Amino acid sequence: MMNRDLFQHGAYGKEIAAIYRHLQILVSARLAPLRVGFGQHMFLLMLAKKEGLNQKTLSELLLVDKTTTAKAIRKLEKEGYVRREIDPVDFRNQNLYLTDDGKAIVPKIEEALAEVMETGLAGIDLDESGYKEFMDLLKVILTNFHRKVRQNDQ
Repeated sequence: MMNRDLFQHGAYGKEIAAIYRHLQILVSARLAPLRVGFGQHMFLLMLAKKEGLNQKTLSELLLVDKTTTAKAIRKLEKEGYVRREIDPVDFRNQNLYLTDDGKAIVPKIEEALAEVMETGLAGIDLDESGYKEFMDLLKVILTNFHRKVRQNDQ
């Protein structure tokens, strides 16, 4: 059983929420000249790794709901960064691909994210095993929460 004293007064989320807000501000400012909103960058980065995904698979890989994915892809299409093609195997599906413009901004997005993360990780020795352990724990927590949210949706 977990020690509930650790979770009194909502303190468990204060730091995470504050980190998210600050990250959103800093990343949004860096991506604004590229016409990419906060959160949309992850769709472009995933498609750069795995082109030809459909929206459902993209949602599952990024652990976001289908509505969020649909809105982001529409915006990225409008900006000329993503295009759709009918799946030759299943005509009901559309696969997503980066356009040349989409491919061109991926390195700029990666650079912007690296600069923001450099700020956030200042003072942390990245060679320490503790950092990797911390990131692994965050992934476990996210997976647990995601699994619970999906259970509640069904």
